[in-house]
Amino acid sequence: MFVLVEMVDTVRIPPWQFERKLNDSIAEELNKKLANKVVYNVGLCICLFDITKLEDAYVFPGDGASHTKVHFRYVVFHPFLDEVLIGKIKGCSPEGVHVSLGFFDDILIPPESLQQPAKFDEAEQVWVWEYETEEGAHDLYMDTSEEIRFRVVDESFVDTSPTGPSAAEATSSSEELPRKEAPYTLVGSISEPGLGLLSWWTSN
Repeated sequence: MFVLVEMVDTVRIPPWQFERKLNDSIAEELNKKLANKVVYNVGLCICLFDITKLEDAYVFPGDGASHTKVHFRYVVFHPFLDEVLIGKIKGCSPEGVHVSLGFFDDILIPPESLQQPAKFDEAEQVWVWEYETEEGAHDLYMDTSEEIRFRVVDESFVDTSPTGPSAAEATSSSEELPRKEAPYTLVGSISEPGLGLLSWWTSN
């Protein structure tokens, strides 16, 4: 679920931080820049693990700050495909079951990846597994805040870097706001025994 990623960046330290230890100032700047941010095709950055190398620092004309090229390792949230995780249901919609890990919310289990047969209850706004038994079908509801075990089956990265307006956007109505896409999304599945709500598989 968490991996160590080797990174390289040039860190700018302003003059008023020169009295501090260089490593402490660099660590603070790296965490300001990366913590809780998604790096494209890398994952969600959590915190600095360690600094492995500091190159020479330079001060450029017109800028009193120092600029240091830093080699470091960062703790990143990036589950591997087929990894099994446990989260909580954040909500349900016709698009599927939305799951949260507490620190990461962009997880979707689409309808075709639920335990089958499944149906969406419009009145309750929840997905229901119509569990078949010898006595007939039992409706098992996927309620909000319930703990759920799922398998990671896909991931999606979206480059959300700022760009200029396209020709299509320039001609569209200024009142229409573009849909904000999540920079990093996981797709889960519970379509196998042992996956789904923990309460389904807990013996009484």
